[in-house]
Amino acid sequence: MEEAVGHWWHQHVTRWAASGYPAAAVTLAQMERTVGIVFRAAGGAGGVRLAPAARQGHSGARSWLQRLAGSGQRVAQARLAPDVLALPPELSVFAERALNHDLYLWLAMQSACFASTGDWLGDNVRATQLALQHFPGFCPRYHRLLQAHLALRPQPDQLKGPAVQAEAAVRAALGGGDSVADGIKLDCREVSPVFLWISAAPAPSAPTRNAPEQARAPGRATPADRQRRQAQNTIKASDRQAMVLPFRAEALMSWNEMVHVNRSSDDEDDGNALNAANDMDQLSVAADGQSLASRVKFDLDLPSSSADDVPLGPGIALPEWDYRQHRLLADHCRVQMMQSRSNADFAPSATLQRTARTMRRRLEVLRELPRAQHAQDSGDDIDLDAWVRFASERASAATAQTDTPAVYLRHSRAERSLATLLLGDLSLSTDAYATQEARVIDIIRDALFVFGEALNAAGDPFAMWGFSSVRRSHVRLQHLKSFDEPWHASVKNRVGAIKPGYYTRMGAAVRYATLQLQKRPEHRRLLMLLTDGKPNDLDVYEGRYGLEDTRRAIHEARQAGLTPFCVTIDQEERDYLPLLFGAQGFALIQRPQDLVRQLTQAWASLSAH
Repeated sequence: MEEAVGHWWHQHVTRWAASGYPAAAVTLAQMERTVGIVFRAAGGAGGVRLAPAARQGHSGARSWLQRLAGSGQRVAQARLAPDVLALPPELSVFAERALNHDLYLWLAMQSACFASTGDWLGDNVRATQLALQHFPGFCPRYHRLLQAHLALRPQPDQLKGPAVQAEAAVRAALGGGDSVADGIKLDCREVSPVFLWISAAPAPSAPTRNAPEQARAPGRATPADRQRRQAQNTIKASDRQAMVLPFRAEALMSWNEMVHVNRSSDDEDDGNALNAANDMDQLSVAADGQSLASRVKFDLDLPSSSADDVPLGPGIALPEWDYRQHRLLADHCRVQMMQSRSNADFAPSATLQRTARTMRRRLEVLRELPRAQHAQDSGDDIDLDAWVRFASERASAATAQTDTPAVYLRHSRAERSLATLLLGDLSLSTDAYATQEARVIDIIRDALFVFGEALNAAGDPFAMWGFSSVRRSHVRLQHLKSFDEPWHASVKNRVGAIKPGYYTRMGAAVRYATLQLQKRPEHRRLLMLLTDGKPNDLDVYEGRYGLEDTRRAIHEARQAGLTPFCVTIDQEERDYLPLLFGAQGFALIQRPQDLVRQLTQAWASLSAH
């Protein structure tokens, strides 16, 4: 009975003390696409990804009911890191849904203008002024947000001690006052949450000089772990002490004082780790003395020279883009061409052979179809793109007038000039099972085989390479087929011998493919990328660094006149593929078993343009 009454009381008093307006709530999932567009339109970095923010503690004023229920101590606020913009997963601050909607837009604008100097008040005042200058049409909405937020804030005369001066400084800054001139330095946790501002994120502390390098294996976070939490580097105290002192567990005041979890050696989830992380204001990350052994273990994944694939030449030095320095690092990566030692014959299954014959017949028919020729002086139909261009040029008098404008579309059986290079991801993540029967690498192998059979029937030149990497000095390009080779048994055997291994340094592979396609004389050149995950490697090539380098490599390929296109089976890639390839530059396969057909169909659609 006591437990039932206590449970009932906890539920009801927590609900009564809850702040906000759930009926007017707007979620980040609903606003994610819009927020991303506004953030980048306001000048935000393209490599910054959106993530839901975790709740952080604050020492601001609470109502007597919240103090009774022990709630209201933690709240999710916007935070900006070099690679992540963390926004509250849900906003129900105001009673009007339109205000909560506008608050998401305002946080996107202000975070794009936010530059951290350590002065929380001053940084937000400057970011607010810049955002209003860049978006003057948003000023009426911002003033509505400001008035609604000020009405929710505690009055200074209701506070005591230093909180009075702190709240007065926040109100003055919200009104446009200069906090730097006032000489007041505040932390965002010392006052009630300011939902119109970006919370101060302290710079991550650098690891100690003697701390060993951490080696990380590729992995994906579960959806429950997508919240952005604050972390800091710390030094782990030795487990062996010269003097043994008695330990009193009842003396612990909070979770923050002692949570020892070694995830590098303890892989079992105790079921409460996520709850404990949500109760912490800051996660501490410390070296445990085992990282050197982990690094050796990863390096030992490289086979010996007698068992490894055959290297083809000394390798090629390629640049890499460092977004932190905003410059291209010359000769930063070393690309090594490899070829499989296996001579075993590849025997595709009967089902795969039927699929290959079907795709082959489709492309044979496609080869005989008339092709559209755009911007002709005569033809069967109007070319809308050419007409719009002609009409705008005529209105601006940029070109001389003509009686026969090239605004027609004509279909004819002209000879096609097209070259295609396909890059296949052979990283270690492809060793995972995509279905109950097949691994990702098996599906990629089948897709490469069908792709080769179909393009061989189309008659257009094509090449195929696989790629993986172990840091920047060992980017492996697996030679499957070059442009000059025919599609014969040796090439099929190389496709059948592909195996997963290592990591995904995508930018270097794209730059090598760009160099190969630039040598081709064809008018149209397609660069197709087949992958199952985002760029990553053992060194700094993680998160925003890898995305920015890949994005730069794709941009260089477009400047060289190529058409990059990505086909992926990773459902999580929808978050960053538009950043890398553009809204129309990729295809997301919902079911892995559809990759075999979809890859060839994507090529057929691209080649028809």
